[in-house]
Amino acid sequence: MTDVVEAYRPELLVHCYRMLGSVDDAEDGVQETMLRAWRARDDYDPARASRRTWLYRIATNACLTALAGRSRRPLPSGLGGPPSDDPDAPLTPAWDVPWLQPFPDSRLPEETVLRRGSLRLALVAALQVLPPKQRAVLVLREALDFPAAEVAAMLDTTVPAVDSALQRARAAVAAVTEAEVTEPADAAVRSTVDRYVRAFEIGDVKGLVRLLTDDVVMELPPVPLWYRGGASYAAFMRRVYAMRGEIWRVVRLEANTQPAFAAYARAPEGDFALHTLQVLTVSDDRVAHNVVFQDPAVFADFALPPRLPAPA
Repeated sequence: MTDVVEAYRPELLVHCYRMLGSVDDAEDGVQETMLRAWRARDDYDPARASRRTWLYRIATNACLTALAGRSRRPLPSGLGGPPSDDPDAPLTPAWDVPWLQPFPDSRLPEETVLRRGSLRLALVAALQVLPPKQRAVLVLREALDFPAAEVAAMLDTTVPAVDSALQRARAAVAAVTEAEVTEPADAAVRSTVDRYVRAFEIGDVKGLVRLLTDDVVMELPPVPLWYRGGASYAAFMRRVYAMRGEIWRVVRLEANTQPAFAAYARAPEGDFALHTLQVLTVSDDRVAHNVVFQDPAVFADFALPPRLPAPA
């Protein structure tokens, strides 16, 4: 029984992440799922549900328990304030905010085929705004394709209630559309990211701006700041290069099925120190959104080395 349940751990981690918005919380949710499954092992009836359905029911309810009374996990743009117009605003982290975290693609189950866009950072951020049960219904029905009757059984409710919750949840996240999604495997996306990284590494602000959409958004968790538009983006990047120098090193990654990279700034010792992890959204061959994480917990989730040597 333990080995069978353990085989589902990777995909349950993804499920708990969608529900909770944090890799750390998702790992706790999977641990709680395994504990509950072990305690209820004698109650499992294969005639009523598959093993997978049974485990997703346990995991979903473990997440709902964890969400009870808990603040949602936002990005800075989700705090309700307008974008900043001050590129020199203080970069003071707000550690009291339970920020949304990215998910490393390296931890995705190899056999799992994700529905297009179902793990993207913008969607996971939108999920956090939903009431927990609506969140669960949307994830189970839309991302995982469970039938309404099975979802109703998982949540101890009725099919009409599930259908109603799904309709409300869809309306709440309508701004995140499939049409805006471009996958990292696309050649055009790779080309855009390649050019962006080359410009970033040499402090070429003009080159970066040429690769941005007109209404590009940059967010800076755990600093509660965000910027909109190429001019604000450029002004902030000029500040970054003035503070940390114009020569950087980059490690390419993927997070939430999106292109990402870890940025390393030159240190006084001559090597390069980990500075940020940046998750890009590419739309129409331009960068439309950049979420810039500077949280040690995020760095740990991606197993990023704290230093890189200077090029030989």
